[in-house]
Amino acid sequence: MHVKITSTQNPKIKSLLLLEKPRERRKQCLFIVEGVKEVRMALEAGYKIGNIFFCEEILNKDESGDLLRDDKLLVPVSREVFDKIAVRESTGGILAVAEQKTHRLEDIVLSKKPLLLILEAVEKPGNLGAILRTADAAGVDALIICDPQTDFYNPNVIRSSVGCVFTKQIASATSEDTLRWLKKNDIQIFCTYLHASHPYHEMDYTKPSAIVMGTEATGLSDTWIKNATANIIIPMLGKIDSMNVSNAAAVVVYEAMRQRKFNLSNS
Repeated sequence: MHVKITSTQNPKIKSLLLLEKPRERRKQCLFIVEGVKEVRMALEAGYKIGNIFFCEEILNKDESGDLLRDDKLLVPVSREVFDKIAVRESTGGILAVAEQKTHRLEDIVLSKKPLLLILEAVEKPGNLGAILRTADAAGVDALIICDPQTDFYNPNVIRSSVGCVFTKQIASATSEDTLRWLKKNDIQIFCTYLHASHPYHEMDYTKPSAIVMGTEATGLSDTWIKNATANIIIPMLGKIDSMNVSNAAAVVVYEAMRQRKFNLSNS
């Protein structure tokens, strides 16, 4: 086990804090996993874990004992240092550095009747995390991010997804490449669109389907609108004309799963 770190000026701590920056995460192909459950989920998903920083004053060994077996990886830190490196308040006293994976369209394994969720130019890490939770809860095959404005490994994505970034197939690609891939695989495309004439609940999602969402500010680009099998709308009965993208995703995805009788066996 490494010597206990008690200073926030320690080189290991400085290097760790750099990973809060997107550019540094891309450069090093590393990211931070915070929390006992999240570290365990990353390991179960096949991520390679490097150093594990932990604070004995916070740590519950009954919950995290299985994560503390490799002495070579363990780095004990003081409460002051852990408070500096942790983004969340409730992490169980543990934080790990992990290697990023590649996320390509061609790596996605499709079921017989896949249901995909696609986001274009998503900006807010909290929205992406919430949508990952929906994708996990509904058993969506994969989440594809087109032209992303935030990365999968943003600490706030991992936090707001409650680790669901590790439970689903995810890919990143341009909108054009994704459209070609969907058509090649005979997957129908349903785009949420404020000016659509097709209510979302009147569509048939029992065939291979992709549900496409844009940003709250600008919606989807014309590239998607013009290439959709159908453009769909969620009826708005109040004074506003749209809802949060993570809520909208949940509404449409669960309608698709309702039509599929919440049955993944024939997927």
